[in-house]
Amino acid sequence: MNWARTPPAWRMPEGVDEPLWQYAHTPRLAAEEDAFFAGHPLFEADAHVLQERFREPGRLVDLGCGVGRHAVSFALRGFQVTAVDLSHDMLQAVARKAADSGRHVGLVQANLCRLGCFPDGQFDYAISMFSTLGMIRGSRARDLALREAARVLRPGGRLALHAHNIWLNLSDPQGRSWLLRHLAQAVTLRGQLGDRSMTYRGIPGMSVHLFRWGELRRLFHRAGLKIDEVLPIDRSTAQSIPRPWLCPSIRAGGWIVIATRR
Repeated sequence: MNWARTPPAWRMPEGVDEPLWQYAHTPRLAAEEDAFFAGHPLFEADAHVLQERFREPGRLVDLGCGVGRHAVSFALRGFQVTAVDLSHDMLQAVARKAADSGRHVGLVQANLCRLGCFPDGQFDYAISMFSTLGMIRGSRARDLALREAARVLRPGGRLALHAHNIWLNLSDPQGRSWLLRHLAQAVTLRGQLGDRSMTYRGIPGMSVHLFRWGELRRLFHRAGLKIDEVLPIDRSTAQSIPRPWLCPSIRAGGWIVIATRR
């Protein structure tokens, strides 16, 4: 496939639309990523959760690695890391960081819905952070991506995934307006319920899928993943929400889910 030009819709990789293709193939986004997200509380929360729960070095795959903020960190801790992304430019940034750190990180350019480049059970750990799953277009493609993440884990291997909650939109006027319009269209949206489009970092029409907790839980179940821990986090502070036992499926800005392959 010609990576320099946007292919027609019928040739797009599964789970990819034109805005996501443009996002993956815009070099400036990889160059700007670290500065753009510097100090972002959700990024810091992701890193803290992973460091606390994935302690014993092993084989780890970073699914949707971006510029390698987690991949290189795990390599420095002695993990055998493979970084996977659709974007060649993101992977090149990972390569530079790994070289600067003196550690090796394997690089694979691939669609997360189709990881046939990896055999079953290759990894001890998998991570898919900061709504990577939500960037995949279409419910069937998201289902495939989570099944693939589970397949490449050994039995007993562990997955960490960060997803955003559709009800986070209740906390601001613009979000509430979008949510009311969106829910009014629920009958016609079908599998696209939860998709919110925006101009993101200069790419118009970018969509992220915002999950309902029941929807996310069913995805894990179908993928053969047993949920071990759910961390409902605040959308602004990225800390655990106060009184997490009280309606977390509505009040959380999102969840970090830790699961095990059955």
